[in-house]
Amino acid sequence: MSIHEIKLPFIVVVGSRVLGKTAGVLEALGGRPGDLVGIVTGRSTFEIAGREVAENLKASGFRVRVFEAGEASVGEAERIAEQARGENVGFVLGVGGGRSIDLAKFAAGRAGARMVSVPTAPSHDGIASPFASLRGLERPTSVYATTPSAIIADTGVISRAPKRLILAGVGDLLGKFTAVKDWRLAHRLKGEYYGEYAAQLALMSAKHVLRYHELIASGSEEGVRILVEALISSGVAMCIAGSSRPASGSEHLFSHALDLLAPGRALHGEQVALGTILMLYLYGDKKWRLVRDVMRKIGLPTRADEIGVPAETIVKALTIAHKIRPERYTILGENGLAWEAAWRLVKETGVA
Repeated sequence: MSIHEIKLPFIVVVGSRVLGKTAGVLEALGGRPGDLVGIVTGRSTFEIAGREVAENLKASGFRVRVFEAGEASVGEAERIAEQARGENVGFVLGVGGGRSIDLAKFAAGRAGARMVSVPTAPSHDGIASPFASLRGLERPTSVYATTPSAIIADTGVISRAPKRLILAGVGDLLGKFTAVKDWRLAHRLKGEYYGEYAAQLALMSAKHVLRYHELIASGSEEGVRILVEALISSGVAMCIAGSSRPASGSEHLFSHALDLLAPGRALHGEQVALGTILMLYLYGDKKWRLVRDVMRKIGLPTRADEIGVPAETIVKALTIAHKIRPERYTILGENGLAWEAAWRLVKETGVA
């Protein structure tokens, strides 16, 4: 049997007005007054949450160094890591959306520091996962960085995020329906390691947001809490699996292909959700209609034109998606979809 190491977050704090608990969380992780803490954050997210986090830490005797998050690239993460190493930073906090958190995870891993995730938006499950998506890698996929030692999710702050980001988080979680199918398929046909517990944990996250989609889409703090807890659960599933397999399959390969062909047109979670419709159909799973109907109901795009992409680009993405990670077997197989089959797929699902 294959062996992998499971590294899980030690502390998870979810609730309203919990940013004030940051210093206490670091102390519980072994931090002491006088330690230098690095905060990776953008300009707007510093005002939204970063300033309060910094003030809380300073009031408890920690020293604080703010790193302004640049582009989500390996080069930028290496720059932050080098400075953090040089200044002997013990903790790196990612305060913001996916960019800040991914940069912080990568930089902390490189600098040998502990990482704390402080999300301001619930757009994807990177909140708790050990993987970071950064440009400058060989392929437009995620890379192992480091597992957050703690997650501090202030639902009061996160519920004020733009609705589009909230819905993108729903979209990312819906993708677990196909990711787990792909993982099982790879296990059956290729002998790949498969962990039922991690798979069920990821699936539970998808089922949870499907059940509570109306409450989540309302933007209420209660709904956002449900979403955040499901995103954290999905991230933990990846920690347990030792890979992104329970959370990333053919629907993510499709999204990465779109990133290559039409970068910046749609959010990651929007693309993943669109890919989920297509891949569920390929599997012959009747749930594809339910997923599409829920997406339409809450306002997630279900058509190519709704994400500003021509139908031909969707088709092209379907024909090249299998090449993104050739070692990751999915329903797309080793040869991918033929052009004609891809066209038929987007027409029959109403994506184009």
